[in-house]
Amino acid sequence: MNDPQHGCRVDRRAFLAGVGGAVASAALAAGGPAAAASRTTSATALASASPTEAPPRGRYPSNWPDPQPYGVADTRVDLWPRDDNSFILPLERRPRDAEDEHVWMRDTYVNCFVVNGRPLYVATGTTKVPGLDRAAPWNDGIFVWTAPSLRGPWRLVDTSAVRPSAERGKVWSPEFVDENRPGRTVVAPWQEYWHDARFGKRGQVWAPEVHYFRDTWYIVACMGDHSRKVGSFMLVSEGGIEGPYRLVQGNVEKPFGDPVAGGPAFIEPGAYHHIDGSLYTEGDDAWLVLHNDEYARFRDDMEDIVPTTSLPRFAQTPYAPEPYLEGAYVFRHEGRYYLLHAAWNRSSIAADGSVRYAYDTPAPGRAQYQYDAIVAVADAFEGPYSPRWTAGVGAGHNNLFADHDGTVWATFFRNPAAGYWSDPTRVAQAAVPGVVRMEWTGPEGGRLYAERRRGRD
Repeated sequence: MNDPQHGCRVDRRAFLAGVGGAVASAALAAGGPAAAASRTTSATALASASPTEAPPRGRYPSNWPDPQPYGVADTRVDLWPRDDNSFILPLERRPRDAEDEHVWMRDTYVNCFVVNGRPLYVATGTTKVPGLDRAAPWNDGIFVWTAPSLRGPWRLVDTSAVRPSAERGKVWSPEFVDENRPGRTVVAPWQEYWHDARFGKRGQVWAPEVHYFRDTWYIVACMGDHSRKVGSFMLVSEGGIEGPYRLVQGNVEKPFGDPVAGGPAFIEPGAYHHIDGSLYTEGDDAWLVLHNDEYARFRDDMEDIVPTTSLPRFAQTPYAPEPYLEGAYVFRHEGRYYLLHAAWNRSSIAADGSVRYAYDTPAPGRAQYQYDAIVAVADAFEGPYSPRWTAGVGAGHNNLFADHDGTVWATFFRNPAAGYWSDPTRVAQAAVPGVVRMEWTGPEGGRLYAERRRGRD
């Protein structure tokens, strides 16, 4: 479940009594999303530099005033992951990980599930191979960590019984192509490694998410830009969280959905599909969330999405013009739906000579500054969604989750590809498995922010 009201909140008496057992979480029903939206509380974007604080309302922190014009980004330190509201997960290191560094990770994903009355925390993300400074032009698969607490200890899942000779914690990789059998595909032909004269070895998996639904473990991930086909796919476990995993039937020939425009020029024509797929579940229903404002319902057997002539689209409030967005994710909190995107906050010089930060499209004079988390809220899964606001500076391509006490957190990784975290003096602190505590502005305000230092009761 993605809903903190039903997903990971644990009865404190049962928790303290030490109820234990094997890994088997229960996905609890919450009722399906409404077919049509009702009233959507305004949850608009944040103010630009030095706004006037809104007055506090009761026990909830206040929304910040809206920026003008829509699309201006908020860069205040209050919205940054800081020492007082965030930390880096102490993930167990693999032999490839240097002793004096964190585990290198992009697209950090963390969630919490209930396992026989106790919390089970799960972490994964995009990782790289030794000798490369990024997860391209190839990497070697998906690693998963678990912990009994958000603070740890975080251990790689024990895959020794599934694959005794493979690196511990690696649950899927293009390397596992030899495990394919008639009627059971682990690695599809379009996911296999390949070579060319320009890049050499190519093919990588990006942005994995681990989900537990109907007593079954799933992983949704994306084959990256250097793959034969680029796009989202899903794995299903035939055992526990450690696997073994196989590819669902709908992805044997291709990623989910049809080819779309986009991606770098070196991607072969027709190979680029919807990237950064995410899974949203509610009750007995499941949806695939995609980065091009689109979503799809899964078939009841979860082996493919329901066929349709065109995928439905979320009703959003876009920027004008709309920049390229990534990392779409839907999270349900207190009965409302929060739609996350990652967007580059670009700096430029305004007409008055001041620095302008906004979710602009690329153009001369605009420089990538931070990879932010922007969020909108709705009363229905489909929308309409409110105008977006900056929920976390430098926290883009993340997910929201609730811990076992019901506290909402967001992940972050500090994008080293460009901007602030690419600076040589900071890059060593980038690509991290981080989490930041969030604050909710209540049923009237309806926003989630990285926990702020100001504007609170």
